[in-house]
Amino acid sequence: MAVKLRGHVSLAPTEDGVALLDEDSGRYWALNPTGAVVLRTLLDGGTSGEATRRIAEEYAVDTATAEHDVVELEAALRTAGLIENTP
Repeated sequence: MAVKLRGHVSLAPTEDGVALLDEDSGRYWALNPTGAVVLRTLLDGGTSGEATRRIAEEYAVDTATAEHDVVELEAALRTAGLIENTP
């Protein structure tokens, strides 16, 4: 399922990944390069499975670890109110 940033969230690339700003609360989140790959994959219409494959390939990590990290990050982004499903 594709996701998008919520309307009050801004994204900016950084040297170390991406930064997200919740403009309603003023809180920032910093994602490392791995987290940035996951977020970009999801925002570009990719699935969690595709993000898992990209992480496993690009960072030479086993699939189980990559899948765990992708699921955890996506859940954290949802819980923080930063992303939502696209209609």
